[in-house]
Amino acid sequence: MAGGFSRRDFIKLGTFAGITVTLARLPLAHAIEVHSGLGASGWMDKEGQARYRWDAIRKVTGQKVFARDFRAMNLPGWPKQQAHAFFVKATQADKVFEGVALERLSKDLQPDRVLFHEDMERDGITVPQPADLGADFYGQYFLTPKGTTPPMLGHPVALLVYSDFDKFEAAKRQLRFDTEFVLYGKTTGPKPPPNFGAARYVRIAGADPKGEPEYSPLQDAVIWGSLDGATAVWPPADSKGMFVPQSVMHKHRGGGTGNRDPKQVADETYEPMQRGMAAAAAIAQDIEAARQNPEKIVLERHGYSPSIDPSAMEPDNGNAWYDASTKTLHLLVAAQSPYEVARVAAFMVKDNKRFPVEHIEILTGTTVGYGSKDHSIFPFYVVAACFYGDGLPVRLANDRYEQFQMGIKRHSFDMDVSITADRKTGKFEIMKGQYTCNGGGRANFSFSVAQVGATAAQSIYYFPKSDLASIALSSRAVEAGSMRGYGTIQTMTMTELMVDELAEELNLDAIELRRRNALLPNYPNTQGAVQLGEPRLVEMLDKAIKHPLWVDKDQAKAKFDAANPGKKYGVGFAQVQKDYGTGADTSALVLEFDASGNITMRHCLQEIGTGATTAQQVMIQDILGQAPETVEFGVTEFAQLPLVSNWSPYTTTQDQQDKLAENPYWVPFLLPAMSASNSVYFIGFGTRQAANFLLEHSLWPAAKAIWSDGPGGGQIAAGQVSLADLRAYPGGLGGAGMSPIPFAELARKAHEMGLITGVALHCFSRWEWARGSFDIPGVGERTLPVDALAVRYGDKASEALKQRMTTGGYDYLKRSKIVYPPVQRNNAGVTTYTPAACLAELNVNTFTGEVEVMRLHSLIDPGKIVVPALVSGQQQGGLAMGIGHALMEELPLYEDGPGNGTWNFNRYTLPRAKNVAVWNQTVEYLAPLSDTSPPKGMAEVVMIPIVSAIGNAVAHAVGKRFYELPITAEKIKEALA
Repeated sequence: MAGGFSRRDFIKLGTFAGITVTLARLPLAHAIEVHSGLGASGWMDKEGQARYRWDAIRKVTGQKVFARDFRAMNLPGWPKQQAHAFFVKATQADKVFEGVALERLSKDLQPDRVLFHEDMERDGITVPQPADLGADFYGQYFLTPKGTTPPMLGHPVALLVYSDFDKFEAAKRQLRFDTEFVLYGKTTGPKPPPNFGAARYVRIAGADPKGEPEYSPLQDAVIWGSLDGATAVWPPADSKGMFVPQSVMHKHRGGGTGNRDPKQVADETYEPMQRGMAAAAAIAQDIEAARQNPEKIVLERHGYSPSIDPSAMEPDNGNAWYDASTKTLHLLVAAQSPYEVARVAAFMVKDNKRFPVEHIEILTGTTVGYGSKDHSIFPFYVVAACFYGDGLPVRLANDRYEQFQMGIKRHSFDMDVSITADRKTGKFEIMKGQYTCNGGGRANFSFSVAQVGATAAQSIYYFPKSDLASIALSSRAVEAGSMRGYGTIQTMTMTELMVDELAEELNLDAIELRRRNALLPNYPNTQGAVQLGEPRLVEMLDKAIKHPLWVDKDQAKAKFDAANPGKKYGVGFAQVQKDYGTGADTSALVLEFDASGNITMRHCLQEIGTGATTAQQVMIQDILGQAPETVEFGVTEFAQLPLVSNWSPYTTTQDQQDKLAENPYWVPFLLPAMSASNSVYFIGFGTRQAANFLLEHSLWPAAKAIWSDGPGGGQIAAGQVSLADLRAYPGGLGGAGMSPIPFAELARKAHEMGLITGVALHCFSRWEWARGSFDIPGVGERTLPVDALAVRYGDKASEALKQRMTTGGYDYLKRSKIVYPPVQRNNAGVTTYTPAACLAELNVNTFTGEVEVMRLHSLIDPGKIVVPALVSGQQQGGLAMGIGHALMEELPLYEDGPGNGTWNFNRYTLPRAKNVAVWNQTVEYLAPLSDTSPPKGMAEVVMIPIVSAIGNAVAHAVGKRFYELPITAEKIKEALA
């Protein structure tokens, strides 16, 4: 294959827009995630427990590489000479862009090429507009056109390309802080893109929390709004006229109905939304009545959560080479979802006449992005740049100043929230909130983040009535996107701070107030959906209220304050629950074993630093008694599963879904994104289904045959042994008092009996798993939580069975029936949650305002833990991120913010070890309720409760409450003045 890689090194993604696309990890020995071969020995101990990460040895011996580490000369088949490029960016977003002053660069630093929007437009190089993501998801232009106002601060206006690195580096340094290089014309005021959307979630319970509600999004509808400037326009509460909400006309993750006829949308949505607005009006009247009722309390507060930088270790970067002779685009990128980059890149270049592309070869390295590399525009900037390298590969790589200036940020949120409660009982009655997130100058997932933030705002509490509106605005600020937390760290922090103040007003213990209002099993969320399993919220609160930090907080405060003049001691508590999953979660893999007992797994999961590849293998070990010997991760093509999709799981209507599902190869979505803490439960669901399938249909029959060997039916005959009695032990299976059988012996027997020895499957969840029925040879009809299934038969299977294995060497079993979750389930918002709580002990220096975190204790319900050390790592990292959000991390939005190009870590403060009580962190993990409890996604939730726990602890320390984050020393000093 072109590029110096073998065909084994690349995997074919498929054909998009007539362009074939292949994917590989970085070359040779470093391609450990797609084609990793035999795993490192010794990573699992004799007891079947992971001693360290499966890829640990490679990491610590320098074989963990990032895309940033490579130049063209390191890539086989690429030209040895490397071109470099950098952007010139706008630091003013209220004036017309007119050009650049090249004369400010000395003659010896002039670029080989200067690119403007007009050059790219002439050549047909335009921003990709994939229909499934919605209009202008990646913005309208790569570079600001001359004569127009940049849509945001930091938006590129020109690209300078150099073939000489020394000239490139010198020129880049010279222009870094030059405010006169970009030429501006008349002042126009900011010209950001249109606002991104508005959605509202209204619910009024029936007579019983578990009964049918009067109105809920799940039962009735999400209310979609339009925007008049920064003001949401909702459907009128009367039935006259036609209302076409702009927000429902666009496709996006988590809602909307797609680009459809406005009249059709209005006809379908108006009546239920009109009823929802009537319910909202009734809630507003109830709040007003509560204000006049001395038996009620209405707490209303405004809060603010700042823009934050992900601070991922690897800044955005990429390297691309356009080989005109073969019409091949070679692309090396850092991305959380390489498949998505490849797909969108193909659509970006499909109609280009000057630079025709017939094939794309994409290389990816390991990366960690905390969301900053999820659907980023940066890889497509790299694609655009490479066409102007005069045959040389072009490298674009942000330094830290540039990453601050144009990298994706966490959204800032303005929040207006009211909570109504009964003074006598402390029971919450109404929650009303408006959550306005600032998405900056590029759409990305802003509207989705706003929606998720609103649906998470209830935190752990049950509200009989709720009206939660979310608005996503555009602005001239730097683009915000799907950063870790996805809107929930902003909204739940606000709720938890308010609950603490309510407890003070009601003269109740703050944890006791939470106990009285916590969601119970089968209680619905504010969308009307019941979460999966037992919430265990009260159980966690019972543990927290008995913890010495909480029990002794007032005595400890008196003692500390007396002993430390000028310092004030405080303890704070908060508990939240964070959803995990996307509402379109999938998993796909192949799992098989040979007659010698060697297990092979090919899996869709990609490693982004969480240790997910280790966890998937441990899941196999836990079920089958043996981990795979050979694994491949990041697989995007499964010959055994020739599936097709329309890639629109959120926007396909119910009728369309039912029609498409008649094709036994159709699935709503093919492969998962590595986001939303979805790996251990959702992606791991497929792993567990595959292992259990082999356990039931291969290893169990083989075990019965072995245990039946002997006079009178062998050792199993005198007892009653079932599949449910089977237990894995390190190296094999046993149970029910039977002799343990080594896995190799089971595998040999399964092949001798011609049983199923391999399975390929695909799963899909829309907050509920799809269920398909399959006629399995030798087994019969079975209904399973999978929507595609293929099997492989053992070495001694009949010729008739072997002749069926015509699809990638497997027998693809066409489903006889499929039940996909209703499209209406999208309105549920979420149903899978992980709860987490935190007790924070700190002191405040009343002279300087500085906060010192002294001790932290966490409570988490992670479900059945797969790899304890990985959970611990997530917990410790999450605490640090949460402390940064609470006390120090903040980016101004506009002219004095990162878009001006002067921000780096000399100005942006991150927590250090001394700030996070690194030696005084304790944690209690709730034991799973049963052996069959699933694991829960927790990568995001662990950073959230610490934020409000610190805020509540500061209030306990100094008697002042802060609703605008971060709680800096300056704010504390001002409040105490």
